[in-house]
Amino acid sequence: MSKEKMWKLLLLIAIPIVIALIPTPAGLPLIAWILFGLYLAAIVGLVLKPYSEPVILLATIAATTVVVGVMGGEKLGIGDVLKGYSSGTTWLVFAAFTLSGAFVITGLGKRISYILIGKLGGTTLGLGYVTAILDLFISPATPSNTARAGGIVFPIINSVAVALGSDPNDSPRKAGHYLMVNVYMVTKTTSYMFLTAMAPNALALAMMADILHIQLSWAGWALAASVPGIIMLALTPYLIYKMYPPELKKVNNKEIAKEGLEKLGPMTLREKLLGVIFVLALVGWICADFVDIDAATVAICVMAITLILGVVTWDDVLKSKGGWNTLIWYGGIIGMSGVLTKAGFFKWLATVMGDNLNFGDNAMLALFVIMFISVAIRYLFASGGAYVAAMVPVFATVGMVAGAPPMLLALGLLFSNAYGGSLTHYGGAAAPIVFGAGYNDIRSWWIIGGVIAFLSLFVHMTIGLGWWELLISMGII
Repeated sequence: MSKEKMWKLLLLIAIPIVIALIPTPAGLPLIAWILFGLYLAAIVGLVLKPYSEPVILLATIAATTVVVGVMGGEKLGIGDVLKGYSSGTTWLVFAAFTLSGAFVITGLGKRISYILIGKLGGTTLGLGYVTAILDLFISPATPSNTARAGGIVFPIINSVAVALGSDPNDSPRKAGHYLMVNVYMVTKTTSYMFLTAMAPNALALAMMADILHIQLSWAGWALAASVPGIIMLALTPYLIYKMYPPELKKVNNKEIAKEGLEKLGPMTLREKLLGVIFVLALVGWICADFVDIDAATVAICVMAITLILGVVTWDDVLKSKGGWNTLIWYGGIIGMSGVLTKAGFFKWLATVMGDNLNFGDNAMLALFVIMFISVAIRYLFASGGAYVAAMVPVFATVGMVAGAPPMLLALGLLFSNAYGGSLTHYGGAAAPIVFGAGYNDIRSWWIIGGVIAFLSLFVHMTIGLGWWELLISMGII
């Protein structure tokens, strides 16, 4: 074990010990205080990463089961700690990973990409919009935006940049600089447009449902995100094009598309089956409320169908490290959050904040302040999951005691988690992949990211708010 790893581990061990030694705050049960120490250690571990996320959460869950077993009495038991693993939210995301992997395994993602390039990619700006359309099209079925942007979109757009004669060292501004940064900025918008477009979405919703007592379906989420999301997808490629215009304007897209499709060969039966299953999944998620079934039920059924029809094999599922990692650590963090809620921690936190925070009658001011901070603080986080686990409960609680409208607050925070990650070249797991291609410098990336992130915030807090209030008044969400 390296010295750096050892110091990180010692720090994580010290956090719950120090918390336990500090006198329990007035009005808070002792078990809630100790559980908070373990939760805080897990959050710090997700940021420092001495081990992978599943290892950190499994260790935290193990310690939590001991505490609950000794101190829980009749109120808390091991079933409460492990409840996250039976959560529909956890299984929704895990099952969606299977559909995500199918797009890569079958080659359907590539085929759609080349078709779009052939139809719309006659200019470099057109290629920017091809990226946006492709990412949007496959985002409902790809909860890993790393797999989507880094595994499907990036390799294709990178090969296009090379084909256009853009070299990372000699001619990055010819086309690659624009195309690469656009790949990442686009995925930061599509990631909040569907509940299943980014794994932390479901985690954030599960956490806020307990605190703000709101309910939001898959279709309701998509509808709420549609207007601000489409606006940002329309603006993003154009704004980047104007801020850092590529030297090459025209593209021989027909030849690029032809070569790509020829390498793929004729469309296979597995691709056709996947296309049908994907449509069925979308219909199922959209109509889930009308037929009174859960979105997780649709996802699990889709997963079973893809396996039964041989679109993917069980070996393919076993190789999906992202899916299994998500199952373990998301289930763990949801369980930890649920135990804290049941132990009374967030109720106590709301009382304390209510006594010490005062926005007067300016509930909307509170909403705007919280939203600005929720974006700005993303400079400190390299993981959307870590940000959600650490900050979403705090922001939700602060907003609740300040009187901010619960659904408006929830939607604002749910969406800012994704677009806030556009600020830096480490704001999400896909960023190092795209940035690592070598076409972009840190300065221009941060400038573009800042413009996209805070423009997204402005759009959501103006047009978005109006749209959400309309949906609420109509009883749609």
